[in-house]
Amino acid sequence: MVLNAADEVAVEAFLKGQIGYLDIPRVLEAALEAVPQGGLSWESIEHADLEARVRSRELLKVKV
Repeated sequence: MVLNAADEVAVEAFLKGQIGYLDIPRVLEAALEAVPQGGLSWESIEHADLEARVRSRELLKVKV
């Protein structure tokens, strides 16, 4: 879930010209490290998805 959410944010930033192609894996790695993985309840999945998107956008603000 975290990987997918972070990837969506990173690819969107790439398509808008905000980051380079090689920055995408850096965003993914940083999001995976920043967001703790929880259980498989619907709430934990929703929380992980939201947190990954927030963290990825924060990382993009500091230009990976």
